[in-house]
This record gives sequence, C-alpha cells and structure tokens, in this order.
Amino acid sequence: MSNDYVNAIGHPTGRLINRRPSYKIDIHKVFETASELGIFLEINAFIDRLDLSDINCKMAKEYNSTFVIGTDAHNINELKFMEYGVFVAKRGWLEKENVVNALSLKDLRIKLKS
Repeated sequence: MSNDYVNAIGHPTGRLINRRPSYKIDIHKVFETASELGIFLEINAFIDRLDLSDINCKMAKEYNSTFVIGTDAHNINELKFMEYGVFVAKRGWLEKENVVNALSLKDLRIKLKS
C-alpha cells in the first residue's frame, strides 16, 4: 500500500460469496495502514463479492478509512450492481463524507492529492 501509485485496494478480503472465504489476513492492520496512507478501501458491489462487507465497513470506519464503491462490472448490464454497494455502505454506517464517489470533483481532486 505504500506505493505512490496506489490509491485504492480492491475487494480487500478476496471473498466470493458461497465459493471462497475471506483471506486470512490481519484486516485491522489493513484498515490501519490504509487510513494512515490515505488509501481508499473498495466496497465491491458485484453480487458475488460484496467485499468489503457491512461489518468490515463499520470496523474500517473506526480507523477513519475512506471508501470507494465500485461495481466490478464486466459489461454494461452489471452496472446495476452499484446499488448493492450503496446498501452495504449504509448497513456499515458509512456517511457521504466517507465515500469518495459522493464527493464533488473538486473535493475528489483534493482528496487524491492528500
């Protein structure tokens, strides 16, 4: 995460619902490091992932993490999954200021420079 070219970590736990459990990682260390370095944590809204989970979102928020919601869409029909990412964020008690997708372009540019 300390690479200057990294802005976000995609589907941080690697889970695939009903197919693969989350990686055995120190998720608290991931949240802590991401927060310290200003790295966004993705909420992958693809229906087979929903990674981060709502529980992990709430936990990461306690580390002052910043989130980005992505669809992981491989075709235009999968863009509809975005709403599931929003649902996860809401269930994880995230607010508008916690999610970079909700920022204005000006505020996003400021966030990317910090």
